[in-house]
Amino acid sequence: MLNIISALIQEQNPPTLLVDYLVVAGGAGGGSDNAGGGGAGGLRCTVTSTGGGGSLETALTLFANTSYTVTVGAGGAASATAGNRGASGVDSLFSTITSTGGGGGGGDTSGQRTGANGGSGGGGAGNSASIGGTGVTGSQGFGGGTGRSANPVFLGGGGGGANAVGATAAGSQAGAGGNGVATSITGSSVTYAGGGGGGAQSGLAGAGGSGGGGAGATAGTATAGSTNSGSGGGGGCTAGGLGGNGGSGIIILRYPDTKSITFGAGVTGTESAASGGYKRATITAATAGTVSWA
Repeated sequence: MLNIISALIQEQNPPTLLVDYLVVAGGAGGGSDNAGGGGAGGLRCTVTSTGGGGSLETALTLFANTSYTVTVGAGGAASATAGNRGASGVDSLFSTITSTGGGGGGGDTSGQRTGANGGSGGGGAGNSASIGGTGVTGSQGFGGGTGRSANPVFLGGGGGGANAVGATAAGSQAGAGGNGVATSITGSSVTYAGGGGGGAQSGLAGAGGSGGGGAGATAGTATAGSTNSGSGGGGGCTAGGLGGNGGSGIIILRYPDTKSITFGAGVTGTESAASGGYKRATITAATAGTVSWA
């Protein structure tokens, strides 16, 4: 009888757990032809610091034995067509928390030159000294930098990062990508979501932002953003030089070590051993998958 009563009480008042999170969206691809760097994916976090210069997010109170949706956003592809803007990154989602994909870096073609808006904005192309896209400041990321046009020097602006704006091109230097945010949710400090550096014609390419941002190019193809960092790809150089692809996002969850996580179908993740009163789940791939705790 006591077991039946206990089960009824638990059904009416299911156990809860407090879950900290890092949710990073996919970074954007860089544009092509003296192009802007891709913007980093939006970053939302409850531990150490969050994106866009905002206050820390609030941990979620969740129910045990209940499924919660997870999606890890893919990185945006660099433009496959000379002169076009890079593709924006894909949003990442955990339960009620959505981080916005990074904005693509601007390319040389008219109508493609400005950086796209996103979690962090893409950098503007060198042609017409185009402006960067905006980021979701205060909660996810920063805007991209402006390009520079001073024939024969054309320089792309840097893609925005989760922790800083992408640099505006100046002199003979393309803009560097904005730096990413460092968080200790795993138990050690790791930086995510750096912006991609701008590409250059007759000048110096921009460096990628900290946390995995790809460097811009002065020849060949620019550097891609790092996988599972949410970082932007670098901008391409002139004469059909292509940008780098954006890096895929990541989700990391921290919860009491008395609980264990279950990954649903299609979710690629690992659970750490208990440490400091917590376990951590690192999810590197998922499309509308689910997780639950027991």
